[in-house]
Amino acid sequence: MIKNFVVSTFSSVLLLSLICSLSVQPIRADVPIAASAEQTQPLRTGQRAPNFAVRDVSNSEFAFDPNALERPALIITFRGGWCPYCNMHLSELRTVVPEIAALGVDVLFLSGDRPELLYASLAQDTQEDIAGLDYQIYSDAESQAAIAFGTAFRVGDGMTEWMEEKGRDYADSSIDRDGILAVPAVYAIDQSGMIRFDFVEANYKVRLPADELLAVAREIVQ
Repeated sequence: MIKNFVVSTFSSVLLLSLICSLSVQPIRADVPIAASAEQTQPLRTGQRAPNFAVRDVSNSEFAFDPNALERPALIITFRGGWCPYCNMHLSELRTVVPEIAALGVDVLFLSGDRPELLYASLAQDTQEDIAGLDYQIYSDAESQAAIAFGTAFRVGDGMTEWMEEKGRDYADSSIDRDGILAVPAVYAIDQSGMIRFDFVEANYKVRLPADELLAVAREIVQ
């Protein structure tokens, strides 16, 4: 009887240990990483949003769980503060982000930069444009969100050579860690965790205009 109790207790401890171990593992989708931006196979409208974990500027983890959303969310991914087109887009969105937040929609920006560069790497003009607007920018340097959404692709040596030539700080970014970039994208996710709108464009120069983003936000709160 004592033996059975010991075996049962030991089994329970092992099970608990396994559960705890699994709970801290990175949340990654079983999706192959594309060889180019054009070959990505992103999630689309009508599919369920994925779980993923990213980090804030203080390097604290933020876990996105589509099964536990308190409000609808807009997820806007961009390549990094070193990207001039990303800077222009973030600056443009300042005209609608406060109104979107007032609608009761969370706006989450995901960057490939490491946590401490999330704001510091942005162009000075962009930093001034978004100052005081409570932009929630998170680091996807581990590429969890990019892989989960299916927007991750491999970059060639030409990208890192360009970064070094321009003096861009990409240490510990998604490019440096895994040789990965994410196709810039916008996902609108309703409170039930379903993707209600997607904008994924392989051409990184093409971004969703601010007025269209606002229209999407209005749609998902109806």
